[in-house]
Amino acid sequence: MAVPITSIRAGNAFIYNGKLYKCVEYNHIKWAQQARARVKMKDLRTGAITENTFNVDEKVEDVHIEYRQMQYLYHDGDTYHFMDQENFNQIEITKAKIGDTVNYLKEGFLVSIAFYEEEALEVQLPTAVELKVVETSPGYKGDTVSGGKPATLETGLVVNVPFFMNVGDVIKVDTRDGKYLGRA
Repeated sequence: MAVPITSIRAGNAFIYNGKLYKCVEYNHIKWAQQARARVKMKDLRTGAITENTFNVDEKVEDVHIEYRQMQYLYHDGDTYHFMDQENFNQIEITKAKIGDTVNYLKEGFLVSIAFYEEEALEVQLPTAVELKVVETSPGYKGDTVSGGKPATLETGLVVNVPFFMNVGDVIKVDTRDGKYLGRA
């Protein structure tokens, strides 16, 4: 169904020039005597982010994206396997499509996967995940002010943690920017 570009907001999916996009940012601007819409959009198949300026009377094809709760099972090389929680069907998604999300995936973890006509598009994580520290330098008791030290987590992600953290501690990590949030 064709809808005017002015009805698109951040998070909406649409088809433009035959490609499937998700609106990342929408700005309504006035140039001279004419209104325009500047849209930052992410190609859901390639992950590329582009910016385009539309006339306000232009139309795009509105699409419905379905989100399914799935459990991460394991990875085999560059292929990641997930299981649907309702019907127990398994799907495979390549590392190229998942991107940096692999830094936060551990076996048994529940994620939300976006689907368009049975095609898996992207993996969405919660804003924070709990991961175990597997490698870091020894902790210093009482040193909580002077910055931090790098720590490798169970998924291979390296984050900066306070000096008092030790191997075996479980921490919360922000999935949006990869920063330490606190102890779990």
